[in-house]
Amino acid sequence: MHKGLVGAMVCALGVFITGCSDECVDPFDCRNDKGFPPEGQEWLCNSDNKCVLSPIDTTPLPTEPDAGEEDGGVEDAGTEDSGTVEDGGTTEDAGTTDGGTGTGSGVKGSACTASSDCAAGLRCEGSPTTCQALQLVVTIRADDAGTTQASVARYDVAGYTALSEGTADSRYPRWGPGGARVSFAQGAVDTSSSKVAGDLTVRDIPLVAGQAVVLADGGTGNTESFRSMEWAPSQDIAWVRQHGSSRSGISVVPSAGGQVVEATTNGAFPDWAPDGTTFVYNITGMGLFTSSLGGSPAPIANSPTSAEQAHYNGVNTQLLFLANPDGATVQFAGDSGLTPLFRVYSLDVTSGGQPQLVADLSSEASTDGTIASYIASPNWSPDGRWAAYVRAYYFKPTSGGAVLCGAGTSPCQDRAGQVVFLRAIDPASGAPTGDEVRLAEGGTLPSISPDGQFVAFVKGGQLNVQQFDPTSGAAVGAAIVHPKNGFTVQTSDADDHRPRWQPR
Repeated sequence: MHKGLVGAMVCALGVFITGCSDECVDPFDCRNDKGFPPEGQEWLCNSDNKCVLSPIDTTPLPTEPDAGEEDGGVEDAGTEDSGTVEDGGTTEDAGTTDGGTGTGSGVKGSACTASSDCAAGLRCEGSPTTCQALQLVVTIRADDAGTTQASVARYDVAGYTALSEGTADSRYPRWGPGGARVSFAQGAVDTSSSKVAGDLTVRDIPLVAGQAVVLADGGTGNTESFRSMEWAPSQDIAWVRQHGSSRSGISVVPSAGGQVVEATTNGAFPDWAPDGTTFVYNITGMGLFTSSLGGSPAPIANSPTSAEQAHYNGVNTQLLFLANPDGATVQFAGDSGLTPLFRVYSLDVTSGGQPQLVADLSSEASTDGTIASYIASPNWSPDGRWAAYVRAYYFKPTSGGAVLCGAGTSPCQDRAGQVVFLRAIDPASGAPTGDEVRLAEGGTLPSISPDGQFVAFVKGGQLNVQQFDPTSGAAVGAAIVHPKNGFTVQTSDADDHRPRWQPR
């Protein structure tokens, strides 16, 4: 008798005795039981609670932006030590990269020989090579089970594909140079028994089942979590070591495999320069430093002592970073600590010039207090021509704690608590030009595409992608919105959860 028919008869008989158990309740059950689906397909759990394969829906996403508010864009900086810096280890040269901003006229699906043949938002890939939509990696959380998954998605197609296999949580996905590999942190941390757990894992794109490689774990990485992890454009993956509430000290591992190197004894927020061998980082109260594996850490001239969270663009040695030179703070209602009021600046590492203010604080008088804003989540366009950042708006009454603007907050209940802005930057000098451009209400964690024409951000727990005019910064059309479908894109770990674009 046919195997499937036997199974059906057994299940039918069992209904009268104990009931027939469901095969699945969601796609995660299917993936965990049956492994990764073939390329171009996904597991679905149908109305009969059975796993079925279905082609991935390539219908263009809706362009009606979702309402709703996120957090106020406050960065999760952790606690950093401020001791002395040390020399790093050695590694191979990572080569050079460019901003990847050249675009052609090739439409989606057309033949190509390089990504510069393809139109904005596309890259050349596959065999034979064709222009296909760029991908984004994010961390999502299942709304029912509470599990987190490092995931990948085409910017213009609904649905996420988990990068990890099995049932363990995963998070903080990052692209390698060239856009054909991803890394992510996988596993939980058991701090109650002083055990260190979790893996730094690398996989190829497109995904192949059983192909993941673990480069480091909590023991070899000397960390309870792989925080502030950065990979492209380097051949090495850097992260900040975490022990309890302290996050300080940078470690690096070759993406091809090898020994972990402690690059610095302290400091946080590493970011690789375009050469792939130099990185910038900050030490609390001391400002910005650069180092390279095998070189000596050096302070960056004229960086404010309050500077942190610096980012290189893809073409030169200009930095974009947060700083609070006045030490200004605000206390929000219900918070025991103080929130620093950051501005965002640019600074050229090699020119020796002074920091240039890109976005300042704002303040306006209001009934019984002031409505003010500070800056969070700055990031470059890869060609260095635009800076993206978030303004977090709040109301500070004449007495009592401040509250973020938004629903239920008087007198700014009708204003978004956070807004994504763009500001043009002179690529030669790093100086801002023109006025800031208001791009997206209610968004956070902006990330500009490698061709410099799209901004990805998170709004209401959904991934949004907004095209913009690379000359004026004005929005082009409505935002593409990725439906939740039972998953919420995470933002609580600030820059760790920023959407990351696939390199072209």
